[in-house]
Amino acid sequence: MNRATGKARAFGSLMLVKSLALVGALAAFGALVTAGPVAAQNYPNRPIRAIVPFAAGSATDIVARTFGDRMSLLLGQSIVIENRPGANGMIGADAVAKAQADGYTILIGTNSTNAAAPALFNNVPFDMHRDFQPVSFLCSVPLIVAVSNAVPVRTLAELIALAKTRNDLTFASASASQRVSTEMLLAMTGIKMTHVPYRQGPTAMQDLIANRVTLFTADLGVMLPQVRANTVRALAVTSSTRSPQMPDLPTVDEAAGLKGYELIAWFAMFTPANVPAEVVTKLNAAVREAAKSPELQNALTAALGMQVAPSSPEELSARVREEAAKWMQAATIAGIEKQ
Repeated sequence: MNRATGKARAFGSLMLVKSLALVGALAAFGALVTAGPVAAQNYPNRPIRAIVPFAAGSATDIVARTFGDRMSLLLGQSIVIENRPGANGMIGADAVAKAQADGYTILIGTNSTNAAAPALFNNVPFDMHRDFQPVSFLCSVPLIVAVSNAVPVRTLAELIALAKTRNDLTFASASASQRVSTEMLLAMTGIKMTHVPYRQGPTAMQDLIANRVTLFTADLGVMLPQVRANTVRALAVTSSTRSPQMPDLPTVDEAAGLKGYELIAWFAMFTPANVPAEVVTKLNAAVREAAKSPELQNALTAALGMQVAPSSPEELSARVREEAAKWMQAATIAGIEKQ
């Protein structure tokens, strides 16, 4: 074989290697292009992690587990609840905001994480409009204003009168709705109480029962069992109308003559931003179907007074913006300084 022939063969081999490499690269690129839609079509093919930004036993936790159980049956994959409490829910919400956008990490968000945070804190680690993809509204629930059984009052009016003669009364909170609802009540009645912040709502409830704090305002999901067990004393409900679960309990407006007072808690499902639209559609459909089940309705509505109301992603997005403005106004009325 002469030198020219050898060079020709070597050149041909080199071109073949480059061609194969190019084919491989094109195939890899094609796989990357199609991976998203294919993965979305097969979604879900493994368990989904649902981050609850509040403690086990909280209302958010109850909502997450109730919806999660029904949705698991519909989706054919387990929804694993992971509680990440702290910083008024911001620790858990931030974890979801920074998670991979594949639909396998979802947030059971609340008014605290997805509406009120900018009204209460200067350094919120996420943007609730930009960093989350709304999936569906889940449900809402009023709060109950309650005191320790050791406090010598039977009505909200009596509590207000007592507070005007004392400077040692305290109130607990472990979320934005709990804090802002009480701060609004104090601001509108002109009374003072010392705020005692808690990392977890169940701990605040324990201290209310033990009379280590005077007052605690929490949603029906947490408060109703304790009221029915007579371990705490309910004074009023924070909605504009009475709760069907406690029709004899007056509203704050009725009990104290505070026109315009209303504040309720709500819960909704979000994913990280940029999750494929097909995934969002599947999750939304599962929420809507789960909401129809008698088991879910009994657990949340009949037992805990929650109003179940699934929505479209677009409706939830609009609601978040409306609620953000509402909570900013509520924080201003309550005179809360950002932390």
